[in-house]
Amino acid sequence: MIKNKISRLLAILFTVAAFSACKKAEYSIGDIIAPTNLVLNTNVVGTDVANPFGNGTGKVDIVIKADNAITYKIDFGDGNAPQMVPSGVITYKYGAPGTAEYNITINAIGTAGAMSTITKKVKVFVNFTIPANILSNLTGGTSKVWQTDHDAPGHFGVGPNNEFAPIWYAASPNSREACAYDDDITFSKDANDNVFMSIDNKGASFSIGAATAFYGVSGGDGCYGISTGGNRRLTFMDATSGSTSAQSTRIQFTVPGNGIINFGTGGTTYEILSISATQVSLRNIGADGNSWYQKLIKK
Repeated sequence: MIKNKISRLLAILFTVAAFSACKKAEYSIGDIIAPTNLVLNTNVVGTDVANPFGNGTGKVDIVIKADNAITYKIDFGDGNAPQMVPSGVITYKYGAPGTAEYNITINAIGTAGAMSTITKKVKVFVNFTIPANILSNLTGGTSKVWQTDHDAPGHFGVGPNNEFAPIWYAASPNSREACAYDDDITFSKDANDNVFMSIDNKGASFSIGAATAFYGVSGGDGCYGISTGGNRRLTFMDATSGSTSAQSTRIQFTVPGNGIINFGTGGTTYEILSISATQVSLRNIGADGNSWYQKLIKK
């Protein structure tokens, strides 16, 4: 009798223990609270009566405050990726030369991702001078014609977008399509040191398959009848890639229109990795999100 009672008691205890072990843990994140009293203050560095849009550095001091905010996501309005700034304090540098307006949008993030948003417009002046050595080497002082350096290893290449070398693929000499080798690329400058580029592609340019739609054609990697857009004025600025001086000249330029130089990737902004009087190495981010490379040689 006693043994039966003990057996039943043990069975009950075992069942309770097993139920307790299987019961899911419960968690609570507390109240979901969106940030309140969101305030955005901006100051264009160097602003005064003589310089209403700043001193030309392109720098803007940004200070954000809010109650119950864990962090802040800032979209600077210039096309670059937003940044997470937990402190709410940052000095941002705009790169596009000239005077332009930007919408700075702040997402203040609270518990469980609850957000409050504020936007403010700033007008910024950027004074950019093309370094003399780049201007001289690229244009020869007036005008210079370049071609693909098809005898050089790596004259056509690709790699991840956080690298500065074609670590996935670097073309061996004279291994690519003929249409990628016959272009004449002319860089010229005017009396005010504005730089222009024109391309004679002999009727066809090479495009990677990921970018053909960008050029208004369809298909995979190959040669297409792509218009090169005539004589185009280039916009130079400090590089925005995060490269170091060991990797690059830290200068980039944007090509208006479809942006094509020699072969097309869907990118329109080119960083000058290296340059001399006879050779240029360029990097751009293509439509596929990868970094693409090309080497040019003086004709």
